[in-house]
Amino acid sequence: MNRKKTISALALLFAINILLIAVCQCAPHALGAYSLGSSGNAVKQIQQRLSNWGYYSGKIDGVYGTKTRDAVIYFQRKNGLTADGIVGNATLNALGLSSLASNSTANNGDVYLLARIISAEARGEPYSGQVAVGAVVLNRVKHPSFPNSIAGVIYQKGAFTAVTDGQFDKPITDSAYQAARDALNGVNPVGSAIYYYNPATATSSWIWSRTIIAKIGKHVFCI
Repeated sequence: MNRKKTISALALLFAINILLIAVCQCAPHALGAYSLGSSGNAVKQIQQRLSNWGYYSGKIDGVYGTKTRDAVIYFQRKNGLTADGIVGNATLNALGLSSLASNSTANNGDVYLLARIISAEARGEPYSGQVAVGAVVLNRVKHPSFPNSIAGVIYQKGAFTAVTDGQFDKPITDSAYQAARDALNGVNPVGSAIYYYNPATATSSWIWSRTIIAKIGKHVFCI
């Protein structure tokens, strides 16, 4: 009898362990997190975003391998995120994949990205000039000539020099966070402007040909 009870107890413990392993393996996906060993359409979307922005050069196959993990870590480091190689809500939002994140953090991702580009492009500008930069990003999201997401606009190749010259990697100022929130809440001091430049440093003849809407601080805003 005791031997039967021992065998039954061991069998029960084995079943519990198997169940716990299965739960642990599934939990990251249930929480909107993806890591080494994950697979599926969501991983494909992650790989595609990383590839589009120059962080990933592997196959878009939906398999979260070491190349994908390394690309994620590179992206996280460049964007001030915890570089753990796990694509959780913060990283999903930074990639512009808020639909894959939990709903409670989607808006935070927009604020974070918008604040980061505002801080990089308009650090030291008047507060209204910082809000204006955020408004330009949001105007581009709505404009048919640009990507239709904040992340897509910010990471569009050649769109913002701050993304490539190191300014984007610097700490975000408190005023940039507030400016991002105001812009997202509809504050817009530059109307339909989709471009801006500093006349003291701009060298493109094309940008000088644009119609000027406003001047705030060192920046000229135009369409």
